[in-house]
Amino acid sequence: MNHDPTLAPAGFPQPPPLAPQVNSRWRRIFGILLMRLVGWRIVGNLPNTRKFVLIVAPHTSNWDFFYGALAYFVLRLDTTWLVKETAIRGPLGALAKHFGAAPIDRSHANHVVQAYLREFQKRERICLTITPEGTRKKVPEWKRGFYHVAVGAKVPILPVAFDYRTRHIVLNHPIQPTGDIDADLPRIKQYFCKEMARHPEQY
Repeated sequence: MNHDPTLAPAGFPQPPPLAPQVNSRWRRIFGILLMRLVGWRIVGNLPNTRKFVLIVAPHTSNWDFFYGALAYFVLRLDTTWLVKETAIRGPLGALAKHFGAAPIDRSHANHVVQAYLREFQKRERICLTITPEGTRKKVPEWKRGFYHVAVGAKVPILPVAFDYRTRHIVLNHPIQPTGDIDADLPRIKQYFCKEMARHPEQY
C-alpha cells in the first residue's frame, strides 16, 4: 500500500510503510468514524520501522483502553498487548486475543521478558504495547519490563500519551534505549504528566 500522508485527514495519520500494520480498510474507516464521534484525534505517527516497543501512559481509567482501541483501528496497527490473565477469560477473551491480547503472569516478569525477546527474534515485524504503570492505580515506580525488552531486542521505544485535556492521543518521537535505564527513564517520562490523565490523582 502506498504511503501518502497528504491523503490522510487531519488527526488521522496514515501509518508509514514499514510499521507493523494490518491491511484492513474497514478498521481504519471504523476507527476514524468513532474518533470523530467522540471528538478525539491522533497527533504524530508511528515510526517507520518494523519493530518497536510502544508504551502508553498515563493509565488511570478503563476509558484509556477504549480510546487506545480507536487509535489502534485508525492506524491499522498490528500489535501484541499484554493483559492480566483474568481479564481475557470468558466469551470476550477470544475476541481480545484476535486483536492482539496476550495473557501475562505478573508473578514471573523475567519469563515474560524472555518470551517477548524470542518473539522479536522470530518475527519480521512486531509492535509490543505495554502500560508501564501496570495498573490504573497510583504506583511509586513504573514496571521496567518494557525497557529490558527494548534493550534486549535492540529496538526503539515509542512513548504514547493519552491527553484528556486536549482529547489527543500523542505519538511522540521514538527513543533508542542506551542500556542505562536510570538515564533513559527521565527522557521517556518527560512526555507524560498527571494533568493528561483522566484521573490525575492516580498518576
